[in-house]
Amino acid sequence: MPVKVNVTTEDIRDYLVGEFGVNVKTPELLNACDHFGLAYQTVSKYINKFKVKRGVWDLTVAEAKKQLEKTVSLVATEVKSLVPEKDNHFVPFGNFNDLKKVLTSKVFYPIFITGLSGNGKTFGVEQACAQAKRDLIRVNITVETDEDDLIGGFRLVDGNTVWHNGPVVEALQRGAVLLLDEIDLASNKILCLQSILEGKGVFLKKIGKYVEPTKGFTVVATANTKGKGSEDGRFVGTNVLNEAFLERFPVTFEQQYPSPVSEQKILDLVSKETEFNKRLVDWADIIRKTFFDGGIDEVISTRRLVHIVQAYKIFGTRAKAITTCINRFDDETKQAFQELYDKVDADVDFEV
Repeated sequence: MPVKVNVTTEDIRDYLVGEFGVNVKTPELLNACDHFGLAYQTVSKYINKFKVKRGVWDLTVAEAKKQLEKTVSLVATEVKSLVPEKDNHFVPFGNFNDLKKVLTSKVFYPIFITGLSGNGKTFGVEQACAQAKRDLIRVNITVETDEDDLIGGFRLVDGNTVWHNGPVVEALQRGAVLLLDEIDLASNKILCLQSILEGKGVFLKKIGKYVEPTKGFTVVATANTKGKGSEDGRFVGTNVLNEAFLERFPVTFEQQYPSPVSEQKILDLVSKETEFNKRLVDWADIIRKTFFDGGIDEVISTRRLVHIVQAYKIFGTRAKAITTCINRFDDETKQAFQELYDKVDADVDFEV
């Protein structure tokens, strides 16, 4: 009796069809057990998708598809609110009111938001949804993100093949706002969203079902670039996005850093050290102007200013709070930042 290692379903099926035809019963299966040197339970498990009833198997492809459809089920969508919580530290600025107006209207109108890192692109979308009381489904895009991640796919649950909706389908069915965060990190696999960005829904070819968008569904994408890559290398990993994909976004909002007045309000909501907050805002403003003039290669974001005031509440000294939060930069940039801070606060000694 031959013993075959690494036997596959196709091996067993091919043997049975070749010896006995497509319709087999238990005696034929026992013969296959002897041929492959496997237990009856093992062989029957291998060809379970061809099983018609107890002791009877139909080895045609059509039967396998029929049995698969029996085991495939759609996971029910859990109905719960996905409206983000309002953040008391949020200060609206820039295009926020325009964004909120679009989301409140519940009109399908995809928006592309571009801007430097740490200037509140994603946070702004979340808070616009919170104020507009809109469900939000956020997807963090990477170069590995594909159709299975976005649209959905089959998962094995308790021995059954179960279809799981992806976040895109969930958003379509709920009429939610779909946030594609860091969209410029995507590969060309993101093109599976073409029809969705036209407001036409999506056909789930794996289960033969068409999902139409529920009223209120729309798409917002955020990126550090405009989908043309990063020429200066500041945003490594960003890709050039397909022009037809970008054309499906009617409007693009260019997100700038908050004005000094708005940024001061943001920091004051995080820390009561108003005087220190004001110096930090002035410092960041000087750095950004120097950056845009080409005098320095890095910039201090609003997010980093928040990190600094939080560090100050922990460490209690301005120099340490600033230094620990700018240590991520190279030594030359770090020194330049410290020297620029001296211009707004001469009392801080970074040498201590």
